Formats: sequence, structure tokens, C-alpha cells
Amino acid sequence: MSQERSPSEYLEIIHRGIAAVAGLSHRPKRVVIVGAGVAGLVAGYELLRAGHDPLILEARNRVGGRIFTLREPFTEGLYGEAGAMRIPRAHTLTMAYIDRFALPTTDFIMESSQTYVHIGGVKHRITEVRSNPDVLGFETSATEKGKLAGDAWAEAIRPLVDLVEREGQVGWEQIYATHDEYSVREFLELQGWSEGLIEMFGLLNNQEALMNSSFLELFREEAGNYYTNMCQIVGGMDRFAHAFLPALDDRIRYGARMIALDQTPEHAIVHYQTMAGRFQVAADYAIMTVPFPALRYIETLKPFSRAKQRAIRQLHYDAAAKIFFQCRRRFWETDEGIDGGGTVTDMPIRNLYYTDWGKETGRGVLLASYTWSEDAQRWGSLSPRDRIEQALENVAVIHPQITAEFEVGASYMWHDDEFAGGAFALFEPGQQTLLHNAIIEPEGRFHFAGEHASLYHAWIQGAIESGLRAAVAVHQAP
Repeated sequence: MSQERSPSEYLEIIHRGIAAVAGLSHRPKRVVIVGAGVAGLVAGYELLRAGHDPLILEARNRVGGRIFTLREPFTEGLYGEAGAMRIPRAHTLTMAYIDRFALPTTDFIMESSQTYVHIGGVKHRITEVRSNPDVLGFETSATEKGKLAGDAWAEAIRPLVDLVEREGQVGWEQIYATHDEYSVREFLELQGWSEGLIEMFGLLNNQEALMNSSFLELFREEAGNYYTNMCQIVGGMDRFAHAFLPALDDRIRYGARMIALDQTPEHAIVHYQTMAGRFQVAADYAIMTVPFPALRYIETLKPFSRAKQRAIRQLHYDAAAKIFFQCRRRFWETDEGIDGGGTVTDMPIRNLYYTDWGKETGRGVLLASYTWSEDAQRWGSLSPRDRIEQALENVAVIHPQITAEFEVGASYMWHDDEFAGGAFALFEPGQQTLLHNAIIEPEGRFHFAGEHASLYHAWIQGAIESGLRAAVAVHQAP
């Protein structure tokens, strides 16, 4: 069984190295790592520090995986974060690497008092909604009048948060045992919420498309204060991935697409293809960091266990879509006093973020739409040009200035990315109990890492934790 370690142990490894914390290896090992996303970079970096010989195969021509800073088609100095765009300061492993590489950060502002709620064709400032939630017209019960869904949610989960704060990991285990079977919607129905309050929660808290996902996924983020104190990397999130390159660049083989896996009693073997032909590499061990939707298409010459095969088939990945607008001026700040945060709406764009990406240029990049699940899949069914036109229509309802200030647009659909097959793993009810152990369990000489191989789904922290776990396991292997 893969050994789970505490966050403090992983922190110690980041600070001091695997060899100092886990002891010396039997001998240096040749390790092939598939994927140069964060999990692969972390595993390669720490194995190299511990005296091993890692080789990273990357199908793309870049590192970072689902950290993907779009520099094109924007003008010089502007960019959009197609993938990860914010880091909770509570994620100590991520922050430890930021400190290690001396990467400058700035606050990612989640809330601003001047942003809007646009629902049912009516626009209100968020401050007005907070002081009188009833202006939104949701059909809530008599006891729910005057109450924000977010406040009701905080009340509903308070006993569980208290349990975690009181009992720590023991409390988590109790919650996993009693709540894994529930979706978010089922949990809210158990609390006796009206359909109106559930709808308000879905729209205002950006959860409507995720109501059928596991309750534990949302609860973990809330109990861990993921959204309360966030930062971003100055100049773009891709600088996080690039920070590993001075150590690893000559050990990465770009344009190398895995096509099959095999193993013998002595070796893990990865078959891969480049434009120049087919090749294979044999190593003492292999670490697979590719998302399961992509792994599903890889031929496994010595089949994985039935439990692993089931996990690869069944693990749910969520869709995500982002649409970006380059604007000639930052009209939301100058005209409307909005400094960061986001606007929510029931129009197809759903969530609009006022970013400071490239702010020093005087221009701005609006994250005109950030959607998940079915909302994202609907954007994916449109052509890239139609996405921009439809999003412009929606944004113009909230900000009429966009028509004059818009310069160029871009979009990215993670569910259409052949190397990802989705934006992030997201358990359905019951999947944590059914699948998690099988996801992280090694298969002979193959180990598994990536945000899906952690309980920090969708976060850089999960990729780091899983990369460290796999690296330690390989280091300690005979």
C-alpha cells in the first residue's frame, strides 16, 4: 500500500530532501516519469536531489500541464491563466516551493464590494444583495427570508468543521464514513433547504453545475479555508513550473507521446512516439502522472489490477472552460470602482473575474467567463469565434463599455484537451471510498501521481503531494 504521510513530513522533504528525511537509498535508480506537469516536475526534482537518475517524457512542447499561462493572442505584457490561476496560502506545500524558488506573489482578490449579481435580468451590486438577499426574488421559505445561502451553508457545515478542528484526522475519517454517499444537493436537502435557497446557493456560490458531485469535495475546500486567503504568482503562473527547469531541463524529452506500458521483474518499460518514430525506455521504476482519461487509451501489455482498471474507467473528471477578453482600458476600475473579485450571473458566462494580469500595461484582461461541468461543455460545443461573440453579448449586458473597449478574445476548453481529457478529478458520491486507494496504489514497478492521486483535487497542492509520495516510494523501493 502507498504510504500516506502528514503535510509536515512532506514539508520537511521539500526543505531538506528525501535522503535527509527518509534515509539513503539502496542505490541510485533510473526512473522514467511520464508527464511534465507539477507532479512530474516535483517527483523528478526531488529524485534528482536524492541522487537518482530521472527522465521525464512530455508529449507537449511545454512543462506545467494544467498550469497553462496563455501569452497568445494577447499584446505584450498581457496574459490569461487557462489553468491554475490562484493558490490558497493554506496550501503549505505549494507555498514552500514558491519560497524555495523565491517566486514573488501578490494577492488574488476573491471579493470586491462593487461587483455585481445579475440574475433574472436584473443587476444589483453585491453589497445590496448582502444587505437584502430577498431583492433577488428566490422562492425561499418563510424561515429563510433575509438569509444569504452562503451564510446558511456555513451554518450547515459548522458541526462538521468543529469535528475536524477538534479531532483532526480522526474527525475526517468519521466524516468520510458518514458523508461520502451524499452529493452536494442531497446534503442540502437533508438540511431542509427550500429549492429557492438551493438555487441561490448554486448561482451565488458558483456551485450550480456541481450539485451532483460528492459533498466531500466541496466540504474539503470549505473546511480547509481554500478560498479565504489566496495569492497568485507575479508575471504568470507558468513561472512556478519554469522554476524547476534549471535543474531538470536536460532530463525532459519533449514531444514524446506515451503509447504503451510494459514491465518485467526488473524493469518498467514505457513505449513512446515522437515525430521521428517509435522508441522505448526501460527504467527501474516509472511514475505515471497523466490524467486517467488520457491513460485510458494507453495499451498496458501486462494488465493492471482489476481495481486499478476500474479506477481508470470510472474516476469522474470535470469539464472547465475559460473565455478571456483583452480590453483597451480597465473600465471596471475607472468607471465602476471594481478592484478584483468576480461578478456572478445566470447568463451562460456565469462567472466573470476582474483580473490584474498585466495591469502595469494600462490595458486589462477580463476573465469573461469561467464555467464548470455542463456549463463548460455547452461552451465547448460552440466554435471559438462563436464563444467570443456570445460572451461579448453577455458581458455587454453587465458592462456596456465592453463593446467599445474589447480588442481580442481567447478561450480554452480543458475537456477538449487530448492530454488532459478534463480539468480535474472530481469524485461523484461514493467514489472516495470506492476508488481512492486503488488510484494511488502502485502496480508493480509503476507508481501514480497527479492531482487525481490525492484528495486535493483540482489544486497544485494535490499534484505536489502525490509527486512527493511517489518519489519517496521509489526512493525507498528495493
